[in-house]
Amino acid sequence: MMGDMPAASPGASASGGAAASTAGSSANGADLADLLRRSSRGDEAAFAALYDATAARLFGLVLRIVRDHAMSEEVTQEVYLDIWRQSARFDAERGSAMSWMMTIAHRSAVDRVRASEASRRRDDAHAAASQDVEFDTTAESAQASLEAQRVRRALTTLTDAQRSAVELAYLGGYTHTEVARLLDLPLGTAKTRIRDGLIRLRDTLGVPA
Repeated sequence: MMGDMPAASPGASASGGAAASTAGSSANGADLADLLRRSSRGDEAAFAALYDATAARLFGLVLRIVRDHAMSEEVTQEVYLDIWRQSARFDAERGSAMSWMMTIAHRSAVDRVRASEASRRRDDAHAAASQDVEFDTTAESAQASLEAQRVRRALTTLTDAQRSAVELAYLGGYTHTEVARLLDLPLGTAKTRIRDGLIRLRDTLGVPA
């Protein structure tokens, strides 16, 4: 084969235009076989004539399978690209030229439908997985909220002095030195209150030492 497939527009001719229909009805099997043989030698004029003679039928077959006009035009274009590339493989003793081309069109259309369905299944699976992640995130947030409630209840078991020191250190994010300064306490006293408060919290929450 020589070069790429000649430019063709399945949307214009394959949609059932009068020119394509007339050409298709006038071309017999021998004519199509001859056009295929000439196309295999790189004869672009022969391929253009082959296209005009068969585009309406091939597009109609693809459209019945794919059921989407724009996608069917795209598949039909791919079909003619395959025909151009594979025209040397046509064997008139094994069947007519039209049957050979219809087989290529049918296979291409079925492959496109399968690919579209596989893509849809992947999208559905991804959407389902995303929903699972969202559910898991919600469950984790609920669990974190419950844990926070437990901690708040445990804090009520501390003395006021212990609770103030622990809240500043672990909820406020202050260092021991800052806690001592904010509560106007010696550093050692602040550390003791924080340590004693954490021990009581640990025991209340049942956390191993």
